[in-house]
Amino acid sequence: MEILNIIKLAWNGLITNKGRSFLTMLGIIIGVASVIIIISVGEGAQSLIYNQIKSLGSNLVAVLPGQGGSKGPPASVYGIVITTLTYQDALALVQGSNAIPHLSEVAAFVLGDDTVSYLSKQETGVTYNGTMATYPDVIDRTLASGRFFNQQEEQGLAKVAVLGYTVKQNLFGDNDPVGQMVKLGNEKFKVIGYFNEKGTVAFQDLDNQVYIPISTAQKVMLGQNYINRISAKVDDSQYIQEVMDEMRRTLEIRHKIKDPVDDDFTVVSADQALAAIGGVTDAIKFVLAAVAAISLLVGGVGIMNTMYVIVKERTREIGLRKAIGAKPSNIRNQFLIESIFVTSCGGIIGILVGMAITAIVALVIQSLGYYWELSFSPVAMASGFFVCFFIGIIFGYYPAKTASQLPAIEALRYE
Repeated sequence: MEILNIIKLAWNGLITNKGRSFLTMLGIIIGVASVIIIISVGEGAQSLIYNQIKSLGSNLVAVLPGQGGSKGPPASVYGIVITTLTYQDALALVQGSNAIPHLSEVAAFVLGDDTVSYLSKQETGVTYNGTMATYPDVIDRTLASGRFFNQQEEQGLAKVAVLGYTVKQNLFGDNDPVGQMVKLGNEKFKVIGYFNEKGTVAFQDLDNQVYIPISTAQKVMLGQNYINRISAKVDDSQYIQEVMDEMRRTLEIRHKIKDPVDDDFTVVSADQALAAIGGVTDAIKFVLAAVAAISLLVGGVGIMNTMYVIVKERTREIGLRKAIGAKPSNIRNQFLIESIFVTSCGGIIGILVGMAITAIVALVIQSLGYYWELSFSPVAMASGFFVCFFIGIIFGYYPAKTASQLPAIEALRYE
């Protein structure tokens, strides 16, 4: 019953001094809400990234220029130009006597950005993909109209283009663009087809792109003899590791590399990419959560200062209670429970605020057409509450101990 009475006193104290109570709990509320938001939004971001990568297919393998490994992905991932992969490397994986079993198709890519125009209409900042005739089979794309370019056009500097859905809509509306001439940069291309709507995959808007033969992109548009990456499709996911090993061996022979430590390329599967990204996002998520949790310590200091003020304000009450027989432990427990009550209330409010903001963020991102999993981490919520509980004990103990040690006579004389 004594604990219930103390909790009732603590509640009355919160209600009586609403402004001070709110300011006392504010650091706790902000800290807990920040931790909940960061952990939950981080998990939502992971689900978005995972689904973006999985949407490309679980049986895809990528070859990137530059060396990767235990220290992280190759520098090419961060936009640094590395020129170690060539179009012939891609062909060597599937053609000739050394063609790799279970590797059904490969597609090499070079990328550029330019303006696409048709008559008076133009689209700026459009990505053009120089790729191979096998692209639709590797990435599982379907055409809404027309055709994709063939191997002869791929290797013969043909100026033909296949439009992404958004580019087609912006330039031609509901009209069929097949057979029309568009201008990509300073070069004219004949439109031979356009893709069905695909959306954003792996953070690339595939609908806002133009696809042209890789030879044309390299020699006419960009003036380069290297490629940005190779995507390869394995006919059965059980052979992915076997295929990756063979791809490494083939490229090491072509690049005259004797020691795998010296590889100037990186072969990675979708699962490996997911694991690497998961490790990075987990690290970022928990570092940010730790930074946000610092405000809990600030809130704890605020609790301690407030409790000292409360002890001063209630000195006569302490003296009166001691005069009628209250033990020092009774006084200490009273103020300690009040401190725990304040921090626990702040923790509960912080959890609710964090959940509300997380839900709003999820709704906004989902409204933009992205897959975003709304999730609340039970571990984060439980941890936030128990941290607040222990902060109440740690920062409330010394004010409570000070109150319990006040001499009864001096406390009664206090004005």
